Amino acid sequence: MIDHEAERKEILRQYRKLLRHAKPFLKDNDAKIIKKAFNTSLEAHKDMRRKSGEPYILHPLAVAQIAVEEIGLGTTSIVAALLHDVVEDTDLEIADIERDFGPRVAKIIEGLTKISGVFEYGTSQQAENFRKMLLTLSDDVRVILIKLADRLHNMRTLGSMARDKQLKIASETMYLYAPLAHRLGLYAIKSELEDLHLKYTDTETYKFISNKIRQTKAARNKFIGDFIGPIEEELRRQGFANFEVKGRPKSIYSILKKMKKQNVTFEEIYDLFAIRIILDVPYEQEKPVCWRVYSVVTDFYQPNPDRLRDWISTPKANGYEALHTTVMSKTGQWVEVQIRTKRMDDIAERGYAAHWKYKIGSTGPTESGLDNWINKVRDMLDVSNTNAIEFLDEFRTNLFVEEVFVFTPKGELIILPDRATALDMAFEIHTQIGYQSLGAKVNQKLVPLSHRLHNGDQVEILTSQKQKPTGEWLNFVTTSKARSKIKEFLREERKVKAEEGRVLVEERLKQLNIEPSPANLNRLAAYFNAPSLQDFYYKVAVNLLDIKEIKEYIFNPQSEKYRPASLLVGSTFDKEVEKIRGINSQLLVIGGGTDKIDYELANCCNPIPGDDVFGFQTVDHGITIHRTTCPKAVELMSNYGHRIVKAKWTGQQELSFLAGITIKGTDRVGLVNDVTKVISTSLKVNMRSITIDSHDGVFEGRLMIFVNDTAQLEKLIQRLLRVNGVLSVDRFDS
Repeated sequence: MIDHEAERKEILRQYRKLLRHAKPFLKDNDAKIIKKAFNTSLEAHKDMRRKSGEPYILHPLAVAQIAVEEIGLGTTSIVAALLHDVVEDTDLEIADIERDFGPRVAKIIEGLTKISGVFEYGTSQQAENFRKMLLTLSDDVRVILIKLADRLHNMRTLGSMARDKQLKIASETMYLYAPLAHRLGLYAIKSELEDLHLKYTDTETYKFISNKIRQTKAARNKFIGDFIGPIEEELRRQGFANFEVKGRPKSIYSILKKMKKQNVTFEEIYDLFAIRIILDVPYEQEKPVCWRVYSVVTDFYQPNPDRLRDWISTPKANGYEALHTTVMSKTGQWVEVQIRTKRMDDIAERGYAAHWKYKIGSTGPTESGLDNWINKVRDMLDVSNTNAIEFLDEFRTNLFVEEVFVFTPKGELIILPDRATALDMAFEIHTQIGYQSLGAKVNQKLVPLSHRLHNGDQVEILTSQKQKPTGEWLNFVTTSKARSKIKEFLREERKVKAEEGRVLVEERLKQLNIEPSPANLNRLAAYFNAPSLQDFYYKVAVNLLDIKEIKEYIFNPQSEKYRPASLLVGSTFDKEVEKIRGINSQLLVIGGGTDKIDYELANCCNPIPGDDVFGFQTVDHGITIHRTTCPKAVELMSNYGHRIVKAKWTGQQELSFLAGITIKGTDRVGLVNDVTKVISTSLKVNMRSITIDSHDGVFEGRLMIFVNDTAQLEKLIQRLLRVNGVLSVDRFDS
């Protein structure tokens, strides 16, 4: 039984909480406009409930709350957040919003409303929606900030969704929204999105690390107190009045990333937490004051010279500024110390919204890397005419990476994405220079166009009017601008060649007395397996296809050699699967009774019974089974959600599955013999391969073995750990 009175009170409580947080910046009629938006949304969603069963209005209220409290947005954003779902889910239209709340709010909501209609098979609705949302960047960055608030609340309430939806939404979040939050400087939101992704895709690991963090809390707090005590005392002695020192553990996801990257256990990670020193000083004093504090810290603790990061002199592209150093504590632990001012901290926590607030202030900086980034996104949207998924790949590659700082021969600074090459720089300077690039001089040395640039390089581009782009160039450019300009050039060149090919084909058909009708031309393209007529003409023009191979029998349906055009209809595959599984069946059971369904286990992650898995419908290889923690899972689930199939294992164990393990330890005589004895004799597991490298008394081995399920694999790992000299045993993806 629904308690309507309790629900009404909760809705009112959330609404009042929102107004309380918004109060400091409300002007004139703002409170009235927010109330009107709240009532409009309440009325529009009155009969709707979320999957959790709660009234739908609580979702827009929560999104508006995140926008104000965690991102620091204002009245327009509150109104847009309260109304963000009404056009998509109710009878209200954009015109109604514009009439009642003005064009600015209407524009934001239009950017937030998903595209409706039919999609090509092989494109992704999520990718299309994301591209549409980015297009509004040129008008208003608040669209993306509200979308991030919406996604964060969806992730916080993901527990009430079905398992396959959880995986799809979590993966999409990891693929797009967490990197986007990072790029807009919203570190707290980025970290929470990553942690929530882990919570739903690898629950065991998430629980393990969060329990470890909880267990070590008391010891950590004592350590932090002892560490910062002398620093605080010295800062006060030197006359610093307004400062704050705090320590907090790193996010669960970043700890896991470190464990994997460094191949160490939780206990072995040396910088589990960061100490933050935040100073309240005027803008013009920031730089010298931060360096003074750095001097105080290093008076007490020895710094690691390789771990000093100065993002005050050169801020990150998303506006982040701070001094980072890693120092050795008195107990022999490395500790990361971040030194920043209140303004820098605000920008680090709230990203673009805070940066914008300081930008319009009279004393702060007026231009930042974040503005440049937004401009780059606009440029990219202007030049991009690829399909949505290709666009997304380019977007992620170009805009979610670190930067490399290089100089022109005249000393002008150019910022490029990490891994950028000399050719990328050429296109960054000017498209024409890019087209005519021959090579480059980096720090006075001659290098090829594929040469990767590093921080501080001075680069001179060498050109020739006879030079022109080739398809090979696409293999070593990283920036979206270079890639799209090269593709544009090659497309134009291909068009010219295709036109030459068309003339040749039509002349050949004239010789054979065959009408060059669309039906005949399409038949030709299909016969020679060309994806389109344009491709067919191009192949003829560049002699990949001999014009003399066009013969009369191709057009004669009675001929044995006649092959009609065969078009692959995307939905056919889905229908086949439905025919076998039954239209309402949503679950694929692996291991028993599935001989009717064509499925295979993915080589990228080698799933075995007991692993949490999902199925992916490929176009030509049936269904591929992946682990939910597979490196490819995030991309597949976020781009092709409609082709994901829920899957689980049956209880039977007659089948064997290939799994890989790495084994490390101290070397001794007879060790390999002991390891193989455990595998073959004790657990009767078959080995496919074993390689062991030994140097300086330490060995590392990689074994490929056949097991029945995760339980047998876990038992094997535990037995191997008992072998004298073995220090660690881990499963790896092949």
